[in-house]
Amino acid sequence: MQSITQRIAAELGVREPQIQAAVTLLDGGATVPFVARYRKEATGGLDDIALRALDTRLVYQRELEQRRLVVIEEIEQQGQLSLALRQALMDAATKQELEDLYLPFRQKRRTKGESAREAGWNHWPTCCSRTPAASRWRRHRHSWWRRHARPLQPTSGPTFPPRKPCSMGCATY
Repeated sequence: MQSITQRIAAELGVREPQIQAAVTLLDGGATVPFVARYRKEATGGLDDIALRALDTRLVYQRELEQRRLVVIEEIEQQGQLSLALRQALMDAATKQELEDLYLPFRQKRRTKGESAREAGWNHWPTCCSRTPAASRWRRHRHSWWRRHARPLQPTSGPTFPPRKPCSMGCATY
């Protein structure tokens, strides 16, 4: 496996000592314009465009390495890390490739319902729907719909008489 500086040198087409010198300066707190103007001899003549590209690639490669370690650790904790999978994760060149390899092993997000079921609340919706008030409401809802739902009016023929209000005080149409 190549180091970060070797990968960046291959991507940008410059020598590795130039990349190492620039990385040392940038990690020391120097800005890209400062390095491009005043430390040109240390970087082997890299201009500001190459240094900006180096800086963005350096940040990307470091984030990739951090994510790679997290992914390997999570798959290892699940006990599903094989040598072939580890090698594939180490060879992933982009974050997208890494995430594609990790996708089958990613833990699904836990919903509030799953948490409630694990805490023993799985019987709660059924026991609440069996209370007398719930069954009374269910009966009322269905009877109201039977009484108040307007059937399709035929274009010709008999009309239906107006409906009476229900015992719970619902208004008629």
